[in-house]
Formats: sequence, C-alpha cells, structure tokens
Amino acid sequence: MLSSKVSQKLNEQIGLEFYTANLYLQMSAWCSLKGFEGCAEFLRQHSEEERGHMQRLFDYVSKTGSLPILPAIKAPPSEWDSPISIFKSIFEHECTVTKEINALVKIAFEEGDYSTFHFLQWYVGEQHEEENLFRIILDKFQILSTETKGLFFVDQELKRIAQSRDR
Repeated sequence: MLSSKVSQKLNEQIGLEFYTANLYLQMSAWCSLKGFEGCAEFLRQHSEEERGHMQRLFDYVSKTGSLPILPAIKAPPSEWDSPISIFKSIFEHECTVTKEINALVKIAFEEGDYSTFHFLQWYVGEQHEEENLFRIILDKFQILSTETKGLFFVDQELKRIAQSRDR
C-alpha cells in the first residue's frame, strides 16, 4: 500500500501526464490546420505516448491497492505563433515534467517506498530521452531558421520520424 504522500504525488503526476497528452493533441490540431502535417503527425503520436505514460501510472497505483484519482484537467492553449513556438513550449514543458518526476522519485525514496522508487526509474530515463529529443528538434529549427524552406524541411523530418516510430 502506498503512503498518502506517495499516492497523492502519483495522482498529481497522472494528471500532469493527462494534461500533456491533451496539450500535444491540441498542438497537433494547430499544426494540421496550418499545413504542417509532419509536425501534426509527430505530435499526435507523442500525445498517444503521453496517454500511455498516464495509463502506466494509473495501473501502478491501482495495482498497489490504492485508488488512482483522475483530477480535473485544464484545457491547453490552442493558439501558437509558429511550429517553432510550439516546440519551444514543449521543451519547457518537458523540463517541468522532469522536475515533477524528480520530486516524485525523491518523495518515494524519503518514504522508503523502494518499489515505487524502482518503478519511477523508467520515467527518469524517459524524461532524459524527451528533453534530448525536443532539444534536437529545436536545434534543427535554429540551424534552418524560420524561412519557409527551413520550416518545410523540419516538417518533413518530423513526418519521417513519426513514420519510422509506427513500424
């Protein structure tokens, strides 16, 4: 059984992962509307991945004999200036998620909940990958600037990445 402190923090993380999935899906819709189909496909896939992260936490809490509690999820923004502003927002958001995961890991350790501590190591690694992925995408935008041809190239590259992840 989870301590109330660990259970509360895990439920908060479930909410954050759920919000993240909604955020990326909304970003995908904006990209699709603006003609950035590669970005849209990439972000749709990432939204599904985030829902998987949420479900993994939900299942863990449930399997410990605790009650997963789904919090109210605020609506994500729906307007951005450009795909670059979207990916800057994502990188900042992923840094926030990393901080929250690290805080959760710390609480599990301090509570002596080594099972949860061990379970969370997957999220620690996942966050490292997420930050690195979005840093690389931002680097591509910077290298190619915001010129139309550069944005097209990055959009096509994200489409290629999304398609390779489907296989």
